[in-house]
Amino acid sequence: MKKILIYNSGGGLGDSIQLFPLIISLKNHFKKSKFYYLGAHQNHFNGKLKEYNIELETFDIGLKYFGFRWWHLFFTKNRALKKNIKKFDLIIDLQTKLRNSLILKQIPHSMFYSRTLNGFFSSKKIQTKSRDHLENLSLFIEEDVVELNFKVNKLPKNLLIEAKRLLPNSNYVGFSITQGNEYRKKSWSIFKFTALANKILSKNKIPVFFIEKKQIDLIEKIKNQVPSAIFPELNSKLACPALITALSSRLDIAVSIDNGIMHMIALANIPMIVLFGPTNSEKFAPKNKFTSILDSKKIHKTKDINSIAVDEVLSLI
Repeated sequence: MKKILIYNSGGGLGDSIQLFPLIISLKNHFKKSKFYYLGAHQNHFNGKLKEYNIELETFDIGLKYFGFRWWHLFFTKNRALKKNIKKFDLIIDLQTKLRNSLILKQIPHSMFYSRTLNGFFSSKKIQTKSRDHLENLSLFIEEDVVELNFKVNKLPKNLLIEAKRLLPNSNYVGFSITQGNEYRKKSWSIFKFTALANKILSKNKIPVFFIEKKQIDLIEKIKNQVPSAIFPELNSKLACPALITALSSRLDIAVSIDNGIMHMIALANIPMIVLFGPTNSEKFAPKNKFTSILDSKKIHKTKDINSIAVDEVLSLI
């Protein structure tokens, strides 16, 4: 296969980071193929996530929010042909919306993979109920694609050096407490986080908070309640998601709500405790074997994330 197109309809950094293992595995398997990326939103791989070096060429056909407008159906094929790519060998549809898949399939291709409507749009039918794209693609192309994960040592050396300077010792416990989108209340109470941080201090652990520099009021509030807490980003001129991953490799364990930083931490492949309330833990939680999930829906029968007690998290630490 010479040309492979990957379509992602998600717009958040976390949505893109979750694709790292899939993309790394496919690029390792198809070493001579050229990979293109079509997103309904901006290409984070060449933007905020560029330091991870997940190289994908943007396939932009000039349709904003690609796949989310029915009128895209009538323009997609012609605009794709004008890009001088007559046909993709394989298009990989990573979402399951009927409209988006129908529009995406207008792009010329030889093979089309999609889970929408149980694989109705796929050019080849496979017998599987798995949600794992890599497992399904191995069946689809009839080749075993070896699953590979992101390796921290692949990060730029300046980020790894900076992380060691900022967190030079051990016994660090990381905390990610802020949510990106406000449409769902996914945040655990700040008072529960600070109570947890003070409890781990008594166990000779050092709390490390990942919070953007601009959130001055929140940082001051935590400092007042947890004077020994570390805010590494305040002491660095560098600022990018890959720095969070480098810093996370210095942690013993991390506690996070469902947010983009959770996925940045997960790339370090360290033990994690992730807290879920209204969102789907099976869909969004990191997949590494060191992750423990506390889902209020499962343990307390409510979407209220604050039903999770401090001691429930502490017991896992």
